[in-house]
Amino acid sequence: EWGRLLALLVGRFRRLDLAEDALADAFEAAARTWPRDGIPANPAAWLLTAARRRAVDRIRAEAVAARKEPLLVVDARTQQEAARAMADPGDSPAALCDDRLRLAFLCAHPSLAPEAAAALTLRLVLGVSNADLARLFLVSEPTMAARLTRARKKLAVTGAPFTLPGPDRLPERVEVIARVAYLAFTAGYSPGSGPDVVRVQLAGEAIRLTRLLRTLLQGYAAQSPSPATLLDTLLALMLLQHSRRDARVGREGGLVVLPDQDRSRWHHDEIAEALALLDRLGGQPVQGWGAELGLQAAIAACHATAPTAANTDWGRIAALYEQLEDRTGSPIVRLNRAVAVAEADGPDAGLVVLVGLDELLPRSHRVPAVRAELLARAGRAGEARAAYERAIALCDNDAERAHLLRKLAG
Repeated sequence: EWGRLLALLVGRFRRLDLAEDALADAFEAAARTWPRDGIPANPAAWLLTAARRRAVDRIRAEAVAARKEPLLVVDARTQQEAARAMADPGDSPAALCDDRLRLAFLCAHPSLAPEAAAALTLRLVLGVSNADLARLFLVSEPTMAARLTRARKKLAVTGAPFTLPGPDRLPERVEVIARVAYLAFTAGYSPGSGPDVVRVQLAGEAIRLTRLLRTLLQGYAAQSPSPATLLDTLLALMLLQHSRRDARVGREGGLVVLPDQDRSRWHHDEIAEALALLDRLGGQPVQGWGAELGLQAAIAACHATAPTAANTDWGRIAALYEQLEDRTGSPIVRLNRAVAVAEADGPDAGLVVLVGLDELLPRSHRVPAVRAELLARAGRAGEARAAYERAIALCDNDAERAHLLRKLAG
């Protein structure tokens, strides 16, 4: 509920610092009192009411401290703020969506660097923890906490408004939020700390944010087709990946890798929607980041349209990953290419692609995990065991660790 409630509070009080502090106090109060008094019938309403009361209390305290203002003016302002905060909000789903979109554009303000904007939106709009943000951005947790603090302070200093940008400025801000949505989606399918194999709700929120942006941009598509094309490509990629969500987790909560997934559990309606989007985009020029998304979507489509794992066109997938690596230079893309090359040309060919990745991704458990799998396939059991042990030591997701332990035992 964090992102929804924070958007409502920022919409009500027009102050990010006040809204975030008040909501944090409400969550703290819930953690303290609910175990004793029981969970309320409507937890979100309880949290919103508690947060609003704390915000009003702080406004009153600030009013008392503002001794340079005439007392009657301060009292009148405080009463207006309190009345507005405690009134029945009557928040419709459409209004709530608008508030969340305004909050997203606030976090993606041009005064912030793109990575800071992405981290702040993930934290405030979608509630990703600092620890998982640090893992997603490949930095330490204290570094991420400091980055978020600087971003909040910069928004306060610049006085960024809680409004949607006008038609002339909207397209230039879209890519930032699209990148934020993509990072949120990636966070949902890159297991963080704890027991979850995937965080389907987080990925679903990223898709919803993308759909909202597409709806908002419909009136501007004729003026600036590039943002609409970008969002269509992004949505197609997300839907193709998200369609496999139910098959990624076994009946007992364990990780199920792609070759072992029950393809009848894939959401084929979402695959059809994504393929239709890609068909419509076929003749449209896509540049920059959109071209990278298009390559990723083409790879996902290869998996989605293969009737069985054995029928997957790994040669095409390896070629697409090579194009993507040429564009991005990303070590993560190279890791994925190693898997595809191994499937197409054998484990020894995949191991060659892995050379040097440990230095580029020193904290990633996936590099030694992939190496272990390929070494095992190549019959080098002793080296495979050592690589699995290295991957297990680096992995802090319970489900992935259990999967690696099973592979090691095998």
